[in-house]
Parts: sequence; structure tokens; C-alpha cells
Amino acid sequence: MNRTRLLTTMAVFVAIGTLGAQLLWFPAGVAKAYPVQHAVNVMAAITLGPGPAVVIAFVIGLLRNLLGLGTLLAFPGGMIGALFAGYMYKWTKKSFAAAGGEMVGSGLIGAMFAVPFANVLMGSSVGAVAFLPSFIVSSVSGALLGWLVASRVRRTNLVPQLD
Repeated sequence: MNRTRLLTTMAVFVAIGTLGAQLLWFPAGVAKAYPVQHAVNVMAAITLGPGPAVVIAFVIGLLRNLLGLGTLLAFPGGMIGALFAGYMYKWTKKSFAAAGGEMVGSGLIGAMFAVPFANVLMGSSVGAVAFLPSFIVSSVSGALLGWLVASRVRRTNLVPQLD
């Protein structure tokens, strides 16, 4: 994939993740669930790989925070989930593995990273047990949405294979 196409695709994913998060969210425990972020992570991991997926997750989190539309918790959950989704897809070439990587990366490991992150940067001492349910609900719903969209798009042959 040439560099211009890569950057353009990344920009489209950033736009979808930034705007889509405001259109589709729901309260889930101590945090809000933003399944679009997780869906973008899965789709970016499948089409672009782990590195670009992490960059996309970071930029989405940064934009949402700069616009006052998100919290700092978007960084550990989004970036770790994108990394795991990207590597799971890279190793297996199975889109459901990318969704599983997103669920484990964001839902479990991202929630664990959110504890010290929230404590140091947000002044909150909420423990991992409080973050787990909301991170799991958000990551599972978004990962399944991303997996569904990615599998349907690949079957249409409208998008050339980007692997």
C-alpha cells in the first residue's frame, strides 16, 4: 500500500472513530461505552496492521479529549486494544482473532492500565474491578461490530485486499 493511500485510510478511520463515538455510546458502569472506537480498532487492525491501528486509536483519543468529547481513559483502552487486535490478526490472518484481541486488549488489559492512569492523571482512585465491567461491555460490543463490518466488507469485493 502506498503512503498516500495509507494516510488517507488512517484519516478516514480517525474521522469515523471521532464522530461515530458521539453518535453511538451508552453508560456502562463508571465509564461510558464507546463501541465505535473498538469497531474502528478491529477494522484498522485487519486492514492496516498493528502500528497504524495504534496510531489511529491515539489520534482518536487525542481529538476526542481536545474537543471535550471523551476522557483520558480512551488512551489505555483504545491503544492497547488496537495493538492486540493488530497482532492477533497478523499472527492468525483471522478477523475473529482481531476481535478477540480487541476484547482482551481493551476489555481486560486496558482496564488494568486504566487504574494507575486514572489515579495519576485524573485523580481518581477507582480500582480495576470498577473499570472491568464498563471496559468489557464497550470492547465486546465494539469488537463484534467491527468484526461484522470487516467480514461483510471483505465479502463484497468493493475494497481491494489490503494485506
